[in-house]
Amino acid sequence: MQSTGLSLASAESLTGGMVGSTLTAVPHASGVYEGGLVAYASEVKHRWLGVPRGPVVTAPAAQAMARGAARFFGTDVAIATTGVAGPDPQDGRRPGTVFVGAYLRLSGGEATHTAELMLSGARDAVRVGTVVWLLRFLLERLPEQSIGE
Repeated sequence: MQSTGLSLASAESLTGGMVGSTLTAVPHASGVYEGGLVAYASEVKHRWLGVPRGPVVTAPAAQAMARGAARFFGTDVAIATTGVAGPDPQDGRRPGTVFVGAYLRLSGGEATHTAELMLSGARDAVRVGTVVWLLRFLLERLPEQSIGE
């Protein structure tokens, strides 16, 4: 992404900053990654990211979070996580239910993608699995020429 000048932001809930931490572990991340917002509380998602009132463990919430992060940070690309790491259910969803979102504003226009995951394991396994899945999800949606060396 660095070679094309694209910029990236993140909005996280259940991952609590793990996406941003993973991205910034890569050398030269500052040339691409603008920042992230950990929106752990539902009210933060509503107020700062434009997530509609109602349940936040949904595909529309992940979509709104990604779009909201792109708007907040002024980036071309944004990724988002929302879900239930456990141990208790939330919004009627069982632990391991995760929604990820990716917003891309590229030369061909803009698009938002979401996916629902059903991950198993303990809380930390769900969180790590979400980060790994989300980054693969993003890479699959970026044009090949946008990925820098």
